[in-house]
Amino acid sequence: MSNLEIRTRQVDVPNGDLKIAAYLAEPVGEGPYPTVVVIQEIFGVNAHIREVTERFARSGYRAIAPAIYQRLAPGFETGYTPEAIQIGRQYKDQTKAVELLADIQATIDYVKAHCAIKSQGFGCIGFCFGGHVAYLVSTLPDIQATASFYGAGITTMTPGGGAPTLSRTADIQGTLYAFFGMQDASIPVEQVNQIEAALQEHHIPHKVLRYPDAEHGFFCDHRASYNPAAATAAWEEVQELFGHKL
Repeated sequence: MSNLEIRTRQVDVPNGDLKIAAYLAEPVGEGPYPTVVVIQEIFGVNAHIREVTERFARSGYRAIAPAIYQRLAPGFETGYTPEAIQIGRQYKDQTKAVELLADIQATIDYVKAHCAIKSQGFGCIGFCFGGHVAYLVSTLPDIQATASFYGAGITTMTPGGGAPTLSRTADIQGTLYAFFGMQDASIPVEQVNQIEAALQEHHIPHKVLRYPDAEHGFFCDHRASYNPAAATAAWEEVQELFGHKL
């Protein structure tokens, strides 16, 4: 399905005393539809993330993008200037894995409880820091398919400290596709190989997609590093993943 009529709205996702702002897009129709949780870059739920969310909705999915910086900077969104990158990284460095997982689980629970059209299944997709968070989120029991785009630090750290996120690979619940540009200065090839080795070791259904001429952020058409050929090829893989697993 593609180019469906959609509706969008801002919603508040409850997680205890916290209200997480989230952008929700879904097709107009009876459904049911699979749900994809869209996890932002360090730049907030900005225009690019909203566009990705709407793109999923037009393709026949409910998509919801929670603000993972809600505790730190409610309403934060920005562009891609050097100053914006610095601010976004400062917020990223203050996040904690336990809170990120709780916020995404709360988002899933919100869809189950508050969306009139029930979900056929749940997947997640994340970009940049969100790609790292998506790798974390793939361990949640509800997540059947995960697309992790150029998530830096998976092999070296976890948000808030502790063993690197890679150490949680055995807990991944479904299928994971990981997308990397081979010209990405922030993710050495050795780390990509380590991720693939861990997925193989723990028998996680997966693909590790490598794009030789692509840099960090290659999927985002708002960034100078946008690579149309790699982005198009990656989107086809994403459609395959969610189409088969949700």
